[in-house]
Amino acid sequence: MFTEVTRALRPAFVLLLLLAAVTGLAYPALITGVGQLAMPFQANGSLVRDGERVVGSELIAQGFTSQRYFQPRPSAAGKGYDASSTAATNLAPGSKDLRDAIATRVADARAQGMTGGIVPADLVTTSASGLDPDLSPEAAFSQAPRIARARGLGEARVRALVDSRIEYPLLGMVGERRVNVLLLNRQLDRMASNTSR
Repeated sequence: MFTEVTRALRPAFVLLLLLAAVTGLAYPALITGVGQLAMPFQANGSLVRDGERVVGSELIAQGFTSQRYFQPRPSAAGKGYDASSTAATNLAPGSKDLRDAIATRVADARAQGMTGGIVPADLVTTSASGLDPDLSPEAAFSQAPRIARARGLGEARVRALVDSRIEYPLLGMVGERRVNVLLLNRQLDRMASNTSR
C-alpha cells in the first residue's frame, strides 16, 4: 500500500519541482537577463543621477515644496510620496472627506498664485498609486507664473520649457499627453544655472 502511494506521488512531486525550477528560477532569470541586455536603464528603475548620486526615478513622484519648482500631484502614499507605502485614498466621488481635501488643495493652489479659471484636476486629486510622476501639460502650464516669479524668469521661457518637455501618447493612441515633473524641474535648474553664467 505504501509503495503504491509513493509511486503515485512521485510524478506529482517531480512535476512540482520542475515547475518551481522553471517558473521560479529559469523564467525570472531569463527575463531579468533580457531586460538588463535590452533595456538596462529601465530594468534598473529608470534612475536619475547627478554624477554618481541618485536623485530620483523617472517612474516615482517626489515632493517638491519650494515655490521655485513644479509640484506634482498630491500623494496618498504613506506620509506622502512614500514608495514603500503606495496607496490611493479609496474615497468615493461623493465622499465629504474627498470634497474637503479637494477644496483645501484648490484654495492652496489659488494662494500660491495659480492662474486661470479652473485648477487642473491632477493638481488637486491623488493618483491611484499616490506616486504618479507625471502631470498634464495644463497642470504644468498653470504653475508657470508662480515659478517665473520665484526664479525671476520670464513666464514665456517657463512655458516654453514645459512645452519642450511634453511627452505624447504612444503611437498617438496609448496614454495621454504628460510632463514628467522630476525631469522638468531638473531642466528648470539647468536653465537657471545657464542664465546665471
